Amino acid sequence: MDGITEAGLDRDASRAGEGGSPSLTLDGFAGPLDHLLSLARAQTIDLAGIALGALLDQLAAALRQAPAATSLGQKGDWVVMAAWLVQLRSRLLLPADAPARQDATAQAGQLRDRLVGLQAIQALALWLERRPQLGRDVFARGRPEVFGVSVETAPVLDMMEFLWASLALFDDEPAPDTATLYRPRPLDLHDVSEARARIRQLLAAAPAGGTLDRFLPDPPEEAGDAPHPTLRRRSAWSSTLVASLELARHGEVHLAQNGVFTPIHLSTPSADPPA
Repeated sequence: MDGITEAGLDRDASRAGEGGSPSLTLDGFAGPLDHLLSLARAQTIDLAGIALGALLDQLAAALRQAPAATSLGQKGDWVVMAAWLVQLRSRLLLPADAPARQDATAQAGQLRDRLVGLQAIQALALWLERRPQLGRDVFARGRPEVFGVSVETAPVLDMMEFLWASLALFDDEPAPDTATLYRPRPLDLHDVSEARARIRQLLAAAPAGGTLDRFLPDPPEEAGDAPHPTLRRRSAWSSTLVASLELARHGEVHLAQNGVFTPIHLSTPSADPPA
């Protein structure tokens, strides 16, 4: 850490300007930002002699004057490099026996590994970008190449036929009869509100209650003449069950079932539970 060694310069000279990082001119260093970071992580340059103010000022000027083709990710890499340099300088300036100095040494190793991983990721992204793209450079079998111009024929509009069809709408013809509409026959099914009122009425007379089938509505006197008897029976069960669940949710009734597929018992909350 006592200056720039010749071995370090020879080793990193070939990598100067790697990644297109901005060039810096500082006391004791002149070159790209990534080269300065490589020297710092190899401990071949004294970071104490680097003026952080000048480094940040030059980096800000490089960000403002960067070409339009410079991507946002590349600018972000510059900022991350500068932040790592600031962190290394602030940690490595501590006394040698300080615990933070040892942490800084460990972080320097982690930084070196992360930089190697970053370079590998950037190289892989560049390799993927240069690969032939499906649908642009190469095409799947059976799919024609798209030239950007559609060769399909557009439908031809016959203006005279269009005008005659428009005039036909104004002919004095009788308007179609729209008064008669199809209306499906309503089904006479049981309602939940009626089932709720029926449960309250029966529980008022017998608080001990009973099974759910005791709260079903009475069957019609002439069952053979009633339309859809099976559907009406199902609606009686479903409306009674839904009404009992609503009343139980409001705390008006108590529901009990001893086992799976066993009858459901309804009673008032104050009544004794069934045996």
